[in-house]
Parts: sequence; structure tokens; C-alpha cells
Amino acid sequence: MFPLRDNIPSSRPPYVNYLLIAVNVLVFLWELSLGSHLQQVAEVIGFVPARFLSHLAYGSAPWPALLVPLFASLFLHGGWLHLLGNIWFLYVFGDNVEDLLGHGRYLVFYLACGVAANLIYLMFAPRSTVPLVGGSGAIAGVMGAYFYLFPGARVLTLFLIIFIPIFVELPAYFFLGLWFLLQFFYGTFSLGAAALRTGAGGVAWWAHVGGFLVGILLLFPLAPLGVRQLLERRRPRRPLEDE
Repeated sequence: MFPLRDNIPSSRPPYVNYLLIAVNVLVFLWELSLGSHLQQVAEVIGFVPARFLSHLAYGSAPWPALLVPLFASLFLHGGWLHLLGNIWFLYVFGDNVEDLLGHGRYLVFYLACGVAANLIYLMFAPRSTVPLVGGSGAIAGVMGAYFYLFPGARVLTLFLIIFIPIFVELPAYFFLGLWFLLQFFYGTFSLGAAALRTGAGGVAWWAHVGGFLVGILLLFPLAPLGVRQLLERRRPRRPLEDE
């Protein structure tokens, strides 16, 4: 289930969304240039729950050592598929959220969702020693905001059935609601997995769940005119066929 585009036009260019996509790509290219040193760098600026809690408990690190991984980890990625999947979802859903929040508020919103997603993941995997990397939690926050603001939008979705592409228009509330439920169930099933107990790598399902919910909640303090007024200002939708 992969989104191709939606039918909500933006009233202004989503400069911050483009900037976030560009930064993610540039950081990934920098990662590739590190070669064999990449793992060492990821250990330092990736978000490691066990290390974060240790520093908090013993006061063994200055504040920058705590804060930098919380933010820097949002722009690191574990591979091309990880990067491309994240920036495509951000491209599809981020422009409309930025359009309603405004450029500055959208940047604050994105970073806040990402940091909150990291901390929520920390609650479920406090002993993990594997660096958490990727902007999935922040992008999940964008998707949560879109789910709340544009439930009736149409999302052109690609399904692959035995390598046969099928294109279906789905309501945003169905596409994003199903995505959220899948993250929740995968996260629930992962609670008993050895990977979560021992700190082995895997998908941070609870970062996705937490980011999605935080994205909805943050609309209320960050919306410039309040969520109700924002909903009243939504632009008319255009048919997907016209694009």
C-alpha cells in the first residue's frame, strides 16, 4: 500500500517541506561518504535509548550530548529504501499541513513530532543499545495531522498483488487510519519479541504510533487560528484525474 498523490491543492509553495526533503537527502549522501566510519558516527549522533537514560540517571554527559541525538537522528537513514519511503510520504502529505500551519510553525511541528516519537519509543525500548535513526516518527506526525485535517481527501494508492500493480483511490481517513492500525498491531506484537528485550535492531513501530498521535495533538497549540478555523479555510479538492 503506497500513496502516489492526493487531491488537495496547496495555496503556496511548501518551502519547508522541500527543505526537509533536501536535508534528508544531503545527510544521506554524507552518510554514504563516511564509508566504514558510518557505524561509529551513527553510534554518536543516533538516538540510543539505553545511553540516553544512563546519561539522565547519572548526569554523565552535557546537555548537547543528550539533545543532539534527539534531533540529528531524525535526518539519518539506514538505506536507500528507508530514505526514499520516508521522503515520498513526506512529499505527499506534508505540503498541505505546511499550507495550513505556515512555514515556521510547520518546521517546529515536524521537529517536535520527531523528538516526541523518539521519547515515546524510549518508553517501550528503554534497554535498546541500537541507534534509532530516521524521520519516520516526525513524518508519522505529519500523517496524523493530515488525517485530522483532511479526512475526506482522496489518495491515489498503489497495491502490488503478485507483482501486478493495482491503483485505487482511497479516502485519506481510510488510508491513514489503516496505516496507523498496522503500526499499532505490529508494535503490540513486537512487545514480546526478543529484539525489543535485548536491544537488537528492527522497526520502531511505537515511534510511528506515538508520532501520529502527537501530530494530531500538536495541531491545537500550533494552529495559527485554531483548528476549527483552519478546517473552515480548507481549499476545495480537485479531482485526481485532472493532474
